[in-house]
Amino acid sequence: MTNPAPIEAPLPKGVTDFLPEKADKIGYIEGKIRKVFELWGFRRIITPLLEFDDVMAVGLGEDLRGKTFRFDDRQSGKLLAIPSDITPQVARIVATRMRGYPLPFRLCYSGRVLRHAELQAGRSREIFQAGVELIGLESPEADAEMVAMAVEVLRGLGFDDFKLDLGHVGFYRGIMSSVALDAPIRAALQEAISKKDASAVKTLLENAAISDASKEELAALPRLFGGREVLADARRIVVNEGSRQALDNIAQVLDILDIHGVAEHLTIDLGEIRGLNYHSGLTFEGFVAGTGEAVCSGGRYDSLTARYGFPSPATGFAFNILTLLSALEKKPDVEACKTRDFLIFNLKDDRREALEIAQRLRTLGYTTARDIIRRDFEDSLDYAKRMNILRMMVIGGEHCAEDEVYIVRVADKRGIAVKKELLMGTGFSHHILP
Repeated sequence: MTNPAPIEAPLPKGVTDFLPEKADKIGYIEGKIRKVFELWGFRRIITPLLEFDDVMAVGLGEDLRGKTFRFDDRQSGKLLAIPSDITPQVARIVATRMRGYPLPFRLCYSGRVLRHAELQAGRSREIFQAGVELIGLESPEADAEMVAMAVEVLRGLGFDDFKLDLGHVGFYRGIMSSVALDAPIRAALQEAISKKDASAVKTLLENAAISDASKEELAALPRLFGGREVLADARRIVVNEGSRQALDNIAQVLDILDIHGVAEHLTIDLGEIRGLNYHSGLTFEGFVAGTGEAVCSGGRYDSLTARYGFPSPATGFAFNILTLLSALEKKPDVEACKTRDFLIFNLKDDRREALEIAQRLRTLGYTTARDIIRRDFEDSLDYAKRMNILRMMVIGGEHCAEDEVYIVRVADKRGIAVKKELLMGTGFSHHILP
């Protein structure tokens, strides 16, 4: 009997099937992130996959509203939305469901959001997020905590060549609050500043009916990028109080980050103005060498929970898991795949002992699969290698005595015989190949 030809089963553009190898790596990354969040005292929250569109829209800016997937709900007759960002969901939950909890709220999450995306090669509509929200604190120490956690995660994943760009929406807003520019000019300026296009900024400002001081402030934005000296450069240029307060706030956060010991990974970017609509203070983005897209981003959003009737200062950030995955796959020296411990290869006719040993290994905390298919030694080793299993345990056959099992390291086929009685003791781990 021949196997039938597979049917065509295309996926919509912008979504992907993740096979075990990739899924393992995603799980590895999520586990590393979750561990750091837990160590810093954050508790997990699970948000729903559907929201009423009008409720979700309260917390979203115009940009994300335009990227949100919507459809009619047959039961309620209302418009439903698939969340395009998790932070507004957390704000809603905090404001409507957690009023009785003591502040501050330390909440973490992981999940997927869906966004309409331009049909570019490799552009994903699905975004895997893992993030934290710290709600109820307006202290610079809370902002510093977000940055320090991001650094700790990236270090824990094996990165060393990475930077976190710190900015502040108050700096740009302080400048723009004192100038009267038409909306199209504002939009063009914002785009030119975000691209660090100093000549385009200069051209746009030539005929603008604003003061020379304001022109100087705006023209400086594309070049206000670098180390801590940027703060001094900016202070010599800006004259408005809002921008000066933003500089003071960044300096306070940097002083605390010095205590955390993460200064080597920080840069200042006062021309970074692409923060989400709800951001209100310090913002940051993380970049790994060789990856153009940010692996994490976040910042302060003191007015978001107020939209749902619960005014409270807040800060947070999220990792883009798929961008982290792409960065890790460019680093062959970083092992980002979950391995399994044992494959049980039984050469005896009776399966009882093999099943009992497999159960014992699981009790000891080892991941263990049994090779139920009958095949020879080399074929089982090849299967173990392809399935990313570290060791094969052989029961029976010529490799060991009746009171022993034979453990083979899959990578180099080196093997040792181990007494079965050791499986019953606590010292088994000392007798297996690393």
